Amino acid sequence: MRIQNLDQIKNYYQALLNRDEAYVGIFYVGVITTGVFCISICRARKPKPENVEFYSTFKDALNAGYRPCKICRPTENANEAPKQVTAAIELVRSHPKQKISDDQLQQLGFSPEQIRRWFKKHYGMTFQTFQRMYRINTAFQELKHGKTATDTAFDSSYESLSGFGYTFKKVMGRSPAQSLENNVITINRFTTPLSPMFVGATEQGVCLLEFVDRRMLETEFNDLQRHLNSPIVTGENEHTKQARQELEEYFAGIRKQFTVALHTPGTAFQTQVWNVLKQIPYGETTSYQSQAERVGNPKAVRAVAAANGGNRVSIIIPCHRVIGKNGTLTGYGGGLDRKHWLLEHERRQR
Repeated sequence: MRIQNLDQIKNYYQALLNRDEAYVGIFYVGVITTGVFCISICRARKPKPENVEFYSTFKDALNAGYRPCKICRPTENANEAPKQVTAAIELVRSHPKQKISDDQLQQLGFSPEQIRRWFKKHYGMTFQTFQRMYRINTAFQELKHGKTATDTAFDSSYESLSGFGYTFKKVMGRSPAQSLENNVITINRFTTPLSPMFVGATEQGVCLLEFVDRRMLETEFNDLQRHLNSPIVTGENEHTKQARQELEEYFAGIRKQFTVALHTPGTAFQTQVWNVLKQIPYGETTSYQSQAERVGNPKAVRAVAAANGGNRVSIIIPCHRVIGKNGTLTGYGGGLDRKHWLLEHERRQR
């Protein structure tokens, strides 16, 4: 919503003048004279106080008609992890078998408390839980490729095989021996120009791509684990890495088709609807009515819309390209502002 409290506006304007990092993501400022909106650290020339409007979310700024500033990139950088959190994540990725303690973080000049708070807010877990899941996922991949549980346990910095087995079962829901024939859903978080997204993948392909603030996201996680009979574990695999790379190219305007493998469990009807979605050309739109006709049942408009809503792989399976019969934007889990942005982005790149 637009901020109306005068004291708050005065405080936010001063933070804008000071380029105060503490206010990144707290407010978004729309500049009336340029039509763009920014975050507190923007390096652009500061507007006069009578030429700004403050909003509590970037969606509100978009809805008010402002476009993201190309200098501070507010929809991306407002959700970027702080430098020490980014460094801590990179530490885990570069040393996936090591346990990183609070003492080690402090020796590097990091605040364990700040890192924990960020992870709790943005991942729903502590940093220790995040790295524990990363270690177990790395161990799981090694076990799948034939390494013994004993070698994997000690290589992963566990002091005993029993301790490794206990933690493995706590994360995976099964013992190491029982897990070898099962799948795991590897999930990772990354930023985009439209805010952060979660990408999840099994060994077969990407099964989840959603904005982190999507409604009912936790329900999607639970449904996906139930459908695939697999736990969700923080980490990366070849499919999550490829998806991130292809999404970066898509947002940069240099990719129009995706090649990453997909693993999308669903009913026969849902699968049929999603296949039709993938055939909608880049930069074009279709209606729910046309989509229903393409699946062979012109009266199944509501069922088609429901199947679109059940799509867990946004953008790659482009449900944003489906609009109302009268041309209006309707029904997008990521929000209509994002749907409008994606369609305009594709039109500009055609």
